[in-house]
Order: sequence, then structure tokens, then C-alpha cells
Amino acid sequence: MESSLIKENPLLLPLNKDRTVYDGFITVQETDFRMRVLLPPDRQLKQAKLHCCWQLKHLLRGYEHIVKQRLQHSADLVGFILELKTILEVALKGRPDSRSIPPPQYYTQLISEMEALGWDRLLFIDTEFRTLRLKADDSSGRQHILTVKLKSKHPAEAPECSADLPVPLAFTWTPQSTLGQLHHHFLLLLDSLAEFWDVLDELDSKTWVLEPEKPGRADTMRRIAIGSNVSIKVEVDPRHPKMLPESCLLGADHAVMPLRKKLNANMHSWNPDSSVLHNLRDVLEIEFPSPATHEKSSFSVECGICYSYRLEAAIPDQVCNDPRCGQPFHQACLYEWLRGLPSSRQSFNIVFGECPYCSKVMWPTVHLQYSSSVLHNGLVSPASGCS
Repeated sequence: MESSLIKENPLLLPLNKDRTVYDGFITVQETDFRMRVLLPPDRQLKQAKLHCCWQLKHLLRGYEHIVKQRLQHSADLVGFILELKTILEVALKGRPDSRSIPPPQYYTQLISEMEALGWDRLLFIDTEFRTLRLKADDSSGRQHILTVKLKSKHPAEAPECSADLPVPLAFTWTPQSTLGQLHHHFLLLLDSLAEFWDVLDELDSKTWVLEPEKPGRADTMRRIAIGSNVSIKVEVDPRHPKMLPESCLLGADHAVMPLRKKLNANMHSWNPDSSVLHNLRDVLEIEFPSPATHEKSSFSVECGICYSYRLEAAIPDQVCNDPRCGQPFHQACLYEWLRGLPSSRQSFNIVFGECPYCSKVMWPTVHLQYSSSVLHNGLVSPASGCS
């Protein structure tokens, strides 16, 4: 056993003549891990203790029960070390961040590229010199962050890049590519999207945006308040931000129908040279409530079932069509409520039941599209006038 152990693990050596204490390194995928094995006097693995360096502990996180099991069932230390190496190989494959230290030329190359790019562009670099965050400003002065995760063979291997963008960050990396070239490509992409962000910044500053609650630069949708329980959801095209966006009016039919008629009648007059907000005002023939004229609480009406405004990320978007009621509900709350009523019934994807708030003897029809979990028209209705 001893000869096999030393042959397979030349850096793991016994520290006493009884060979009950082994200390040193095991090598997996060209990476050395420090460990110590303490055996009982009878040298049975069932009572053995394993001490690991912090890197090995981190790598084995989640595999502890397997290691203990192998200690109980392995015939000898040679077999256990072999099985431990197999576990480590699996763990290394599952955790791509657990890699060997890059060669010296990696750091030389990185410093050279950063000096060419400019250290003032660097917002953050981790302790392993693998993850960088680079800043860049678009033509309107908005700051953006490009996160770059370098591989150990940089620049031979393409880095992983990510940014808060509405379009893919497509960059063809070659072994001759540099961080400076990547950053320049990022700047060009930002400038091509500047008009898109101008459009959304205007909507964010001059209207009450109900969703998303905290929009990021990658978000292309805005749900804008029009009135109490009435809103419009617009999806802006990043490449053609001033064209007529995909739109959907949300609210009770009696409130939405007049707006839908105006939208259909006036959409031909959409002017791509004007802003989206200006066009929406003209097409719908309305003035949008804004932070300057209204409090947001005017449009943050609680769900009539759960009595909260936000349910995870969702806000109430189903509204009773009775003008005397007009109570909003979360889509999920309304469906579960109606489905649980003894008096309700379901036909295919339609649930029939009473309005849970006003309790009128009326039978709202709620359509459920299981594929997208969207409720459609009826006496309790989320939307009308999507285009």
C-alpha cells in the first residue's frame, strides 16, 4: 500500500514511523491541495480524520457527505485518496472559478492592457485579478459598467462579458484582442443605444412608471399610469426607439375602450421625429400624470384580495368592470379566489365567478392563458387595446 500511495501521491508523506499521520499535497488537474490525514492506531479509515486547506474545504462544500461515506467504505488509504481525487475532479468541473493560478505573463499582459486603456476606466478588480468592472459614459453622459471575467489563458481565450444592456454584447474576440478594443466596442454600442435611453429617461422622469419598480438599462418595457386603475404598457424597440411601440392598455373595459378607440384612430399620425411621450399624448389625446402634478400613491391601489400592492414583482392588473366598483386585483390572487369559490365553475380556460370585492350577482369571465399566465377580458378584466 505504501509504495502505491507514494507513487500516486509523491507529495503526501507519513510524518511518524507508525504511518498514522500523513501530511502534504494531492494534485488534481495540475493544482496542489494541502491536506493532513490522521489515522487511529489500527489504521482503520472509519475513525480517520481529514484536515484540509481552505481551498480544499471550499471546493468540497456540498460533497462532505460523499467524503464521509468514502471514509467509511474505502478499503485503505490508497483507495480513499483515489476516490477523493475523483470527487475533486467533479467539483472542479462544476465550479469553473476554481482554477489554477495564471502564469506570470497573464499579469504582465493585464497590466499592459490596463495602462493602454487607462486606469481611470477601472472601477473594480477582484483579489484574483480575474474579474474587472470597467466604466464608460454614453453620449448623454450616463455611466455604464462592463463586467469582464478573464480566463487564465488570456488573451488566448475569450473573456466572459456582461453589461446592463437591452441587446447582446456581441464582440468577436481573437488572441490578438485587447481590453481596449473591447471597451471601444462597448462605447460604440452605448452610443448606438443613447436615443433608446433618452426615450425611456423621459418616460421615467415625466410620467409615473408603475412597472418595473426600479428599471435598469436593459429594461425595454414601461407600464405608465394614465388614471386610477388605468395604465398603458409600452415595449420600446432598442434599435428603433422612436417608432410606434408595442402597446397594451390595462384597466376596466369602460375606462379602456375610449382610449383604445383613440389609439386605433390616431396611430397613423405617429411621428417618428417626435419623442415617444409626445406621440403617446397626441395619439391617446391625454395628459399623463407626472411627479410634478400627482402623487404616486394615487395609482398604487391595493389588491382587493390580499390587500397589498406588490405581490413579489407583480402589481394589481385585473380590474372589476363594474364602474361602481373598479377594484383592482393581482392576476394570481383573482384566479385562485375564483377557482376556490364553491359557486364558481370553469370551462376550459375560463373561470366564472362573482367579483370578490363588490359581491354583485354578476358573473365575470376570467380567461386564463396557461402558457403566459395572462388573464383576459371579462367583467374582471386586465387589458384591452393591445397593438
